[in-house]
Amino acid sequence: MRRDSTRAKMSQSLESSDRLRISVIGAGYLGTAHAVGMAQLGHDVIAMDIEKEKIARLSACELPFFEPGLGELLRKSVEAGRLRFTASYDDVAEADVHFVCVGTPQLPGSFNADLRWVETAFAELARRVAGPAIIVGKSTVPVGTARRMAEVVRHQTDGGRVEVAWNPEFLREGHAVQDTLQPDRLIFGVESRWAEQLLRAVYQPIIEEGCPLVVTDYATAELVKVSANAFLAMKISFINAVAQICEATGAAVLPLAEALGYDDRIGRRFLGPGLGFGGGCLPKDVRALYACATELGLDEVATFIRQIDAINLSRRDRALALGRELLGGTYAGRRVCVLGAAFKPNTDDVRDSPALAVATAAHREGARVTMHDPVAMNSARLVHPEIEYADTIVTAAREADLVMLLTDWTEFQDMDPALLSSVVRSRNVLDGRNALTPERWRAAGWTYRA
Repeated sequence: MRRDSTRAKMSQSLESSDRLRISVIGAGYLGTAHAVGMAQLGHDVIAMDIEKEKIARLSACELPFFEPGLGELLRKSVEAGRLRFTASYDDVAEADVHFVCVGTPQLPGSFNADLRWVETAFAELARRVAGPAIIVGKSTVPVGTARRMAEVVRHQTDGGRVEVAWNPEFLREGHAVQDTLQPDRLIFGVESRWAEQLLRAVYQPIIEEGCPLVVTDYATAELVKVSANAFLAMKISFINAVAQICEATGAAVLPLAEALGYDDRIGRRFLGPGLGFGGGCLPKDVRALYACATELGLDEVATFIRQIDAINLSRRDRALALGRELLGGTYAGRRVCVLGAAFKPNTDDVRDSPALAVATAAHREGARVTMHDPVAMNSARLVHPEIEYADTIVTAAREADLVMLLTDWTEFQDMDPALLSSVVRSRNVLDGRNALTPERWRAAGWTYRA
């Protein structure tokens, strides 16, 4: 009901002549999803990125990444004239609201975030924007960044009113359309009522549908995103720690997780035992929060947060060890079929992918690894060309001594063990995501481990 009503209000807003001019800086995953979302809300949007090839593809309504449902909305927005793309900062100067959606990856050799693109974006905008306007950070950043960017803007803008706000994103890869147009909350980190009102105007159809809104200060807005991701990561690491106890005692972790989930103080989501978390957000944000606690001298807090990451990484070693056991103690000279390259289903993102980490580790130990993923093989091939890739599950499993399910795509969960029995050399399966039905595989003659 809420979704249908929201779409109706969006349609009404498209007819409004009083549309805001919005720029989005950074046309990656976050920036593209946000730009399309803003156009769907009825605003006039221009998205800017310094990568000209990316801008050309988006202008041609071609997504440079996989995200269900986003491509169709991109095409509709461009064809309706509400969304266009540019590679020049000069083209965005006249907007009323500027959203900074650039990446903040983990610095090499450090747990801190690399802020060079955020700092560049704010500096370039401050040189050009005359105001009145707001520059809104959506990128995930350490506490204190918004305050520093506000100082940059204050020193570089001359005359017109230009303020900084922070509006953290909470996109889930594979659900970007829903999370942009029907978010479960909005956070405004602002310093004035004027900036708050302008952001309310941006999100008016969503707010009118009852989306919870928290208006707060810069520091709180910055901390919300990393805290949320660290908490979700903690749930995953917690159930994986309990899974180790279950292995040692003979208890069953899946019904245990189900029982925990019935407690509404806990909930079932993110209590999925298995290979652990990856991607471009949870690992980076856990490490960034650890770095923040360390810099503040909060040693006990830092130790607690660091352990979340350590438990998660240990699951990759455990999966590798279970696979080694199934192969009689060594990967050397054995053929291994790996199902999954993306860090989770419904995305082609392989950043910090547990599946790729296990696959490449098996390769380093001497295995001949063949991998299949429904959409992420091109992404995986770019970073790990040493792995072999196959277009189908059956081709990947041919003559395999071990099948490892490491990303829980639906088509992997539904695959027929009897069909694979006819092509593998040895019927050994490692279920790294607890996604298969053990009885079904054992009945087909497979040695099953999870």
